[in-house]
Amino acid sequence: METGSVTTPFGRRSMTLGMLASQVMAGEIKPDQSVDKWKLFRALCEAKPLLGIGDRALAVLNALLSFYPKNELAQGNGLIVFPSNIQLSLRTHGMAEQTVRRHLAALVDAGLLLRKDSPNGKRYVRRDRAGEVDEAFGFSLAPLLARADEIEQLAAEVMAERLHVQRLRERITLCRRDIAKLIEAAVEEEIPGDWQGLYREFRDLIEGLPRSPTTAQLELLLDELTGLRTNILNQLEIQVKSTKQRGNADYIERHIQNSNPESISEVEPGFETKQGATAEPDNDRGTVTAAKGRGETGHPFAQTEEEQSRRPGVRNDGGGLKAFPLGLVLQACPEILAYGPDGLIRNWRDLMAAAVIVRSMLGVSPSAYEEAANVMGPENAATVMACILERGGHIYSAGGYLRGLTRRSEKGEFAIGPMLMALLRANAPAGRKVG
Repeated sequence: METGSVTTPFGRRSMTLGMLASQVMAGEIKPDQSVDKWKLFRALCEAKPLLGIGDRALAVLNALLSFYPKNELAQGNGLIVFPSNIQLSLRTHGMAEQTVRRHLAALVDAGLLLRKDSPNGKRYVRRDRAGEVDEAFGFSLAPLLARADEIEQLAAEVMAERLHVQRLRERITLCRRDIAKLIEAAVEEEIPGDWQGLYREFRDLIEGLPRSPTTAQLELLLDELTGLRTNILNQLEIQVKSTKQRGNADYIERHIQNSNPESISEVEPGFETKQGATAEPDNDRGTVTAAKGRGETGHPFAQTEEEQSRRPGVRNDGGGLKAFPLGLVLQACPEILAYGPDGLIRNWRDLMAAAVIVRSMLGVSPSAYEEAANVMGPENAATVMACILERGGHIYSAGGYLRGLTRRSEKGEFAIGPMLMALLRANAPAGRKVG
């Protein structure tokens, strides 16, 4: 039996305790123990990170196994293979012989092979008169058979860890999607809250993750993202409950009002005054806004019917688009600041004046911009021009692009919110501040 005695390496190679331990382990193989060599090799490929071997070492081991005549590794079949380095080079698709020798040494050091060197260091076999192998010198595969159970256990651990990491990444992806869309919905619905601060916190968590994170880092990120999502959901649930309660109160009030045959139905809040609202001067913008009545939401930039009569063709409902806070627009589109009066944009009138300058600079015709203002509303049209300026390098024809958005807005297929959120995400790492 080839593992019955201790053998030492030929030439200058020194004997180590690791080699001795591998030989002792190989000597404890049970007579009836066997394993499918290719099944074991697949387990080795899985367990390679824990065994400290690389892909090329596995290629050399694959070549050695191909020289083993049986599919089952067993003591009865003999466990010595003796190919030359030239033959191994051919079966490793032309790997250099020096590289083959280096990876053979790595397999021995990893305790997966044993050297059984001949007196002159050559690999060969002696056969008896019947042609059977009497004694062979080369590499013993006995450590593979002895460690088969250990290798399969290591492979199972690696696969379990990979599955765990995959599930962590999936849950992180879902959490990221939830947070981004919930914040976007909150901004679109104009729900009160520090959504910009929450979004910055979200981006800081994502950007703080290394390129190749460990399992512990992924678990920590998932915990933090889950907590952030819970915080956002709690704020939105409070708003939903509050809206539901206000809706019930409004329903009762409308029921009482509709009982009066002389009552006049209210218009949708937009760029018109509501029933019972009074016009008051707005010192900040120099325009006239509608004062909020009891139980009304109002629009922060509503105008009187007299003002609207001086702007023919402008739709009262702003094309069905929601107007966003000026501060959010400027944070998403900081490039428009340079075109405001004195390089500043303090109110919507300044933004609309800057949009006219940008329109001319980008070659957008007056008719295209007027049509957009008619369909979307003047504030929203100015916001869209700021967005087009921000992405000017990616838009071939600003005028054609604006006309396309106008047509989509007429059909109710366009919303400004996703455009602003995309620009907000693009500008977040730069940390630019607006006035």
